[in-house]
Amino acid sequence: MPILDLYEHGEQRKNLAHFATLATLAAADGIITEEEKAILDKFAFKLNITDAEYKEVMKEENKYPIETPHSGEKRLKRLFDFFKMAFADRSIDDDQEKLIEKYAIGLGYSPENAAAIIKKSFDIFCGKIAFEDYQYLLEK
Repeated sequence: MPILDLYEHGEQRKNLAHFATLATLAAADGIITEEEKAILDKFAFKLNITDAEYKEVMKEENKYPIETPHSGEKRLKRLFDFFKMAFADRSIDDDQEKLIEKYAIGLGYSPENAAAIIKKSFDIFCGKIAFEDYQYLLEK
């Protein structure tokens, strides 16, 4: 087996674990809405999740570990994906908020950094940002 095959398998395993975490967040409130399902479908395509893997992940008894990327940018990208899923139905309940905090810590952020990133992200996704921040985001 070529080393490339091993790498691709490892990358696919990480993608599957990330997708499973997103699915867990979507189901945290007990129901997966149409909006959440649409976003899960997009992530499944983006992460090359097969139909069989998709069905397996959606089973309630499945628990996949959090795969922590070594790159800070990749960790932040995964957290961003998580926020996109969380805000798919335009509301965050307590279970989802706790899951986001656990996920951020699982990705390697300290509890203090996780809390700060989550607060800023909530402000951004809820549209509660200062004009200066809005202007900065538009210019970048």
